[in-house]
Amino acid sequence: MSVRYDAGELQQFATELFKRAGLTGERASVMADVFLQADLLGFTTHGLNRVASNLRWLLDGESRREGEPRVLADRGNCFNWDADFLPGPWVLTQAVEQALERLPEQGMVTATIRRSQHIACLAAYLPPVVEKGYVALLTCSTPSESTVSAQGGIDPLFSANPIAFAAPAGEYPLLFDISMSVTAGGYVSRAQREGRKLSGEYLKDREGNLSDDPAAFENGGSILPVGGADHGYKGAALSAMLEVLSMALGGYGRGDEESKGDDEANSVFLQIIDPEAFGPRADFLRQTRALCHLWECSRSEGGSPARVPGQRAWAARARQLEEGVELYPSIMKDLEPWAEKLGVMPPKPL
Repeated sequence: MSVRYDAGELQQFATELFKRAGLTGERASVMADVFLQADLLGFTTHGLNRVASNLRWLLDGESRREGEPRVLADRGNCFNWDADFLPGPWVLTQAVEQALERLPEQGMVTATIRRSQHIACLAAYLPPVVEKGYVALLTCSTPSESTVSAQGGIDPLFSANPIAFAAPAGEYPLLFDISMSVTAGGYVSRAQREGRKLSGEYLKDREGNLSDDPAAFENGGSILPVGGADHGYKGAALSAMLEVLSMALGGYGRGDEESKGDDEANSVFLQIIDPEAFGPRADFLRQTRALCHLWECSRSEGGSPARVPGQRAWAARARQLEEGVELYPSIMKDLEPWAEKLGVMPPKPL
């Protein structure tokens, strides 16, 4: 039987944990909301599952509790910040809010952020953007991380390099959050923890042999790029593009020796677009609604409807806000020691 928790109580619980770890109430609340939004949308490896690591970074001094990002460049319609290891969910939320403030005048706003502590689930930042009728593109890379091999290569080269996109489209938005690796590192770690194999040969061991065993990755192996063993050149090309957008435009990444010690700190690229900068909103929505309708009505295999990106996640968000959030079983188990250490009462299941 699934265990559900009230969304508001989970938000309050995570907020109090972050406050006890030294964040102000406002920053703690922002952090908690980002992680909660991820679980509401169904991204269980990067939602409240990431609270424990963020608490550790705050208490160990790896994340800054105070201060603001340093502005490196600002032309109004684009800006570049150095977060200097501020908590990722908080600093990226500030960038999103700054972009939204500028959008009525600029029509399109682009931002890069260097040395942001891990930003977790990219899709979690997009609901407030798409609910305002805007389009969003968000990606990040990790300069110190090499976990994904290139097509034909053995050595890990890229980070997972996720990309998220959202656009208004009627009853639900077009929305996706995918990594440029054929499976996410979080799922590999979860499979190893649970003592099971992956559902396919998504890994290479250190000799370059394909494997479905998470141990192959932990022992010097790599994850295949999107496209897998046959068409991974496509994923590798996309990985390179996303590292250019996030690292090269931000001016910091693999070309800097000091970045090798940045642990999980991210380089971020964010772009928010107002469709009305290009024409009437009704024209834009007519196209996105038509696309979703054609997708929904396309012939499908096995009798199940075709899966439109965003449809299931948006429905899960609405359902869990009303009926309670179904957490992955290990999440609350991992948070209980932190709750005891910091003196915070965990929420009770519904």
